[in-house]
Amino acid sequence: MSVATPVYKRMIELFEAEGINTLFGIPDPNFVHMFLEAERRGWTVVSPHHEAAGGFMAEAASRMTGKPALCIGTLGPGMANMMPAIQCCLVENSPVIFLGGQRARVTERRVRRGRIQFVRQEPLIEDSVKYSGSIEYADQTDEIIREAIRRAMSGTPGPAYVEYPSHIILEDLDVPPALPPHRYRLTNQGADGDRIAEAAALIAAARHPILLVGHAVHTSRSGAAVKELADLMNCPVIQTSGGTSFIPGLEDRTFPYGFSEASIEAVVESDLCLALGTELGEPSHYGRWRHWVDNEASRKWIYVQQDPTAIGVNRPIDVPLVGDIRAVVPQLVRALKQREPSPNLAKYIRQDADQLAELAAESLTKTDGNGDVAIHTSRFVVEATQAFPKDGIMIRDGGATVIFQWTYSQCKPRDVIWNQNYGHIGTGLPYATGAMLADLAATGVSRPGMLLTSDSSFLFHIAELEVAVRRKLPLVCVVGVDNQWGLEVGVYKRTFGQGTAETGTHWSKEVRMDKIAEGFGCYGEYVTRAQDIKPAIARAYASGKVGVVHVVIDPKANSEEMPNYSEFRTWYAEGTQ
Repeated sequence: MSVATPVYKRMIELFEAEGINTLFGIPDPNFVHMFLEAERRGWTVVSPHHEAAGGFMAEAASRMTGKPALCIGTLGPGMANMMPAIQCCLVENSPVIFLGGQRARVTERRVRRGRIQFVRQEPLIEDSVKYSGSIEYADQTDEIIREAIRRAMSGTPGPAYVEYPSHIILEDLDVPPALPPHRYRLTNQGADGDRIAEAAALIAAARHPILLVGHAVHTSRSGAAVKELADLMNCPVIQTSGGTSFIPGLEDRTFPYGFSEASIEAVVESDLCLALGTELGEPSHYGRWRHWVDNEASRKWIYVQQDPTAIGVNRPIDVPLVGDIRAVVPQLVRALKQREPSPNLAKYIRQDADQLAELAAESLTKTDGNGDVAIHTSRFVVEATQAFPKDGIMIRDGGATVIFQWTYSQCKPRDVIWNQNYGHIGTGLPYATGAMLADLAATGVSRPGMLLTSDSSFLFHIAELEVAVRRKLPLVCVVGVDNQWGLEVGVYKRTFGQGTAETGTHWSKEVRMDKIAEGFGCYGEYVTRAQDIKPAIARAYASGKVGVVHVVIDPKANSEEMPNYSEFRTWYAEGTQ
């Protein structure tokens, strides 16, 4: 039986049918009714201090839930502020639905000048989203919202934009209950059965198979199914740069591609690669160059990919499995029998564990802080990640400090959030807030979070500390401070040599992150000695407040001694691959 439903309420119902229960954004007149309705229904409704931060929060929410996420922007300047997040969602393949307020269409069609807070938004946004639509008439609400979600979740996921002009805000609709997702879009699409059988035969015949695990394994929340598959294959698991979340139970045999010696040996020796949830892009050398060159002639490829147009683009594929990871991986599990362990698996596990231990020991030999001498970034990362809380959410941010984290991190969290494809620094604090709030809304459990970042990135959206305080999140931000754009300083030095002026890369040494944090109501601590990092982190968590630990790191080491920097630069070797 249908009932009269205002447009704003119907929109909430449509999103709720998708399992969405978080809403990010600064409410403008178009959205105040929607915000109240969402709150009445028990949603988590979060107003950030900047629209871009709200978009990043929504993006992190989509990664933590495997579902679309929702963010709204005020007409005009609000949507302009949101563009960095929209661009990130496009490159990071994040299915966020952005709702933009707009004045009534009669305003747009007037022949006038001097209109207040008005710009035609759709032409500015449509090239940055998978779908752009506008609810011009109330009875279009279902079809426009469903099309936005359908496009956002189909093929390679990505953002969609829906404009919400003010002339339809309070109009009523006579509509039936909202349809569940499988009634109006393709969900959990499985692969062709014959191709599954071919894949299973290749896996059974392989002597040195590997699983190449990408970003989508985490964002689709497919870890448990992939664990079953990895157990049957009994092989190494290689992470792409985006697949840095560790699946519980597979931590010891999961190796970051290119930054782990075990990963390189496993790739070189592999005779079959089963790639899951990855674009096979530049950070993995398209699966064709560098570490893949050896044994290329005899290596078989199985590629699980939701977007059929991605098959064969970056490299030839032997068995394409077109479908949703959430459906295809269980199909493979049903088709496979238990294999004997790959011959070198135990060796790789020991090798990787030894490498991490050696890196931790090596960091102890680095210069420590004693007055004017600051902490080496490698030691900063080792100490902080050794203090990472069990079952926490790790959030990464920064330039040089992230490169140090790839090599020196001593923890293997099941949830790692960072901006790996677009390289947009400053996302860390909103990512932390959005991920933790969405996880809490989905599970009812408030898991601790650690943001490991640098001062340059932390300052982008430092106002969002207030959101974390307001929501009482168990978040500790560990900030390496070198008072410069560390990666860019390194570029100056490598380009022009030592002694060259590093224009535009340095700032005041008077900025104290811990004091700023205290002004927001956080727990703050200032650290100048490496041995004090872990105790400071422990005190921050024990305080019951959001914590900010300001760690003075060595600017020379941070800019000049980035580990595996030459490996990182191979990602950009266009023309040589």
